[in-house]
Amino acid sequence: MNAFTGIPQGIDLRGEIERLRKERNAVILGHYYQSPEIQDLSDFVGDSLELSRKAAETDADVIAFCGVRFMAETAKILSPDKIVVLPDMDAGCSLEDSCPPAQFKAFREAHPDHIALSYINCSAEVKALSDIIVTSSSAEKILSQIPLDQKIIFGPDKHLGGYLARKLGREMLLWPGVCIVHEAFSETELLKLKAQHPDAPVAAHPECPPYIVDHADYVGSTSGILDFAKTMPGNTLIVATEPHIIHQMEKAVPDKQFIGAPGADGNCNCNICPYMALNTMEKLYLALRDLQPRIEMDETLRLGAKKSLDRMLEMASATVGQGDLGAR
Repeated sequence: MNAFTGIPQGIDLRGEIERLRKERNAVILGHYYQSPEIQDLSDFVGDSLELSRKAAETDADVIAFCGVRFMAETAKILSPDKIVVLPDMDAGCSLEDSCPPAQFKAFREAHPDHIALSYINCSAEVKALSDIIVTSSSAEKILSQIPLDQKIIFGPDKHLGGYLARKLGREMLLWPGVCIVHEAFSETELLKLKAQHPDAPVAAHPECPPYIVDHADYVGSTSGILDFAKTMPGNTLIVATEPHIIHQMEKAVPDKQFIGAPGADGNCNCNICPYMALNTMEKLYLALRDLQPRIEMDETLRLGAKKSLDRMLEMASATVGQGDLGAR
């Protein structure tokens, strides 16, 4: 017995997870940024909202969300009658952390003539304080439906908001949050990599800073980047997002080469999300065994957060999971 984890020595983790999945009538969700071994045993692999919607459609009693806390909260918002567990409750998000609910509430109150569009990478409390939630795949379609004279707060990701503002010519008041993973990419190192592979396009997530997005041939959500990898001409792609998505690319098109965009140290290792990495096979096993740590949510908060999510789905449901912000 491992005294620290309570896991018997020599246990077949994968076999035990499979047993518990059936015993608990559980569905396992794996975000694209999880380790390959977690992705490979997940029932569904994808972006955060897409996963929550798929889980809601199942008859599972338990959702084991291998992602980060705001994603598991979204699953609970959409599936209140299911037990939702997160392998490590410390798996947070720098964007969520950058936007404390009390500060966001005060910011909203200081700008009463603005509506709030909030990126899904935020807490349930911030969702409840928002008018419309957006994903990187739905934001453009939603913005196009909002009158030009309507003032907008966009948070918490200033890079996604800035990208949309530049592309659509919309002036928005941006909350100053960033994703530490996408912030870590180096323009200098990217240019060196492009020089080594002059024919390789660059695909970037819009959470990246402008100095990375400006060098991209395709900008889109993680799902969109995966679709671009499948359909692009040529055999090599430089990928400017969390590098674990490359596992899905290599499975989908094994004859192509995928290169993670480098950080300041010249490799992509610094761009692995430290929060996503907190989820492990051992912790997934324990979460299914003990049904802990569990996402619990006050019903008033859940309904408040669901209202802004529902508004997004009403305005742009066809785009969710399609992941496409389009070519530049």
